[in-house]
Amino acid sequence: MKKIAIIGGGSWGTALAIALTRSSSAHRLTLWAHSLDVVEILSARRVNEIYLSGFELPAEVEVTGGLGKALAEADIVLGVMPSAHARELYRAMRTLVGPAAIFVSATKGLEPDSHARISEVISHELGFDSSSRIAVLSGPSFALEVAAGQPTAVVLASADAKLAADVQEEFSGPRFRLYTNDDVTGTEIAGAVKNVIAIAAGICTGLDLGTNTVAALVTRGLAEMTRLAVALGGRRETLSGLAGVGDLILTATGELSRNRSVGVELGKGRELNEILGSTRRVAEGVGSAAATLELARRAHVEMPITEQVHAVLTAGRVTRDAIRELMERRLKQE
Repeated sequence: MKKIAIIGGGSWGTALAIALTRSSSAHRLTLWAHSLDVVEILSARRVNEIYLSGFELPAEVEVTGGLGKALAEADIVLGVMPSAHARELYRAMRTLVGPAAIFVSATKGLEPDSHARISEVISHELGFDSSSRIAVLSGPSFALEVAAGQPTAVVLASADAKLAADVQEEFSGPRFRLYTNDDVTGTEIAGAVKNVIAIAAGICTGLDLGTNTVAALVTRGLAEMTRLAVALGGRRETLSGLAGVGDLILTATGELSRNRSVGVELGKGRELNEILGSTRRVAEGVGSAAATLELARRAHVEMPITEQVHAVLTAGRVTRDAIRELMERRLKQE
């Protein structure tokens, strides 16, 4: 029986803990949370009332605030922390994990400072070849619906086919289906950039621009995601699958999307600091916009939607002006 250490006690980490108790394989589960109040609430009430209320954490999931305790004898480390905190946590894990432990990253973002993908952060901080011990979990998956047991299909990407097959078998269950691929780069870029596009889609909704506008923006956003992923070594077909168009549609149009919600409020005229200060939940697209744009510049890839989102987030650009500039760009072929 393998031990899975889930590192991150937010809504997605909690939902994955619940989902893994329903998987076809038997395993030991430990959920680590950074915030003391989350640990105390989960331990005492077995419900994450801060991030995912309404769902009981099964008794077999051990909850801890001790990173060493969570990682002791772990066969699989499932990272579900915000991208901005990934490096410090993986660095702390260096002396706490066994030499055979494998790492599955479920963080959908880029490191804000270095613009690195999270698999690159793991490889750098733990000092091993990423292809042999790292996989990435991504795809259309709202935490609330996963916790509720709604049928969900996601992607597990790893350069090592056996590792991918082993984790696929370990994680999959009757209502949580994993497909595998070997395109880690494409999967991670899709998971990060779709959040930026979702902010733009939310802005359109906040401005009452209608479904024509949102449909056009999401479609052109997919083109941006694909151009960047391919330029960085990913595959076009990855962006046309669950990790790409699937997750983009969900995040850009779903009512439960944090990134879309940030965009909606920006479109309504609220200030970014006010929006972010009103919740403890992380909208990864806010931190990933600048990183995405920098990667695009390095790769000489044009990403006009990302440019406008970045301008709104960092330079106070008026949202309606940002949309107008997108519509008034030079006419071209699709």
